[in-house]
Amino acid sequence: MQIMYSARLLEHFRDPRNVGLLGPPAVTVDAENPACGDMLRLSARFENNRVAEARYQTRGCTASIAAGSALTEWMTGKSREELRALTPAMVEELLDGLQPASQHAAVLCVDAAKKLQAVKE
Repeated sequence: MQIMYSARLLEHFRDPRNVGLLGPPAVTVDAENPACGDMLRLSARFENNRVAEARYQTRGCTASIAAGSALTEWMTGKSREELRALTPAMVEELLDGLQPASQHAAVLCVDAAKKLQAVKE
């Protein structure tokens, strides 16, 4: 039997961190995957060009929910340059891998992080 999701991914799905949104002066962006309909709303408060706090809301599959949780944990303390450098492979590593059918979740996270880092406060 092939394991569909890693233990780390399932743990983020069952106990997601940083769910919700931050109010102003936080920055909030939306990213969508039109092919599957998954949506990620990502918000962060920056201090000295670093993420001081991050939150997310998602509508989507198990992998997208878990990826949003892992992303917000990873983002905290990161600079805008580090957000810009995020890749799908890095998101997959945060979750101990993704099956090919779930790799869109990593792309969704990267799209949101890149939009977020580009917004000037």
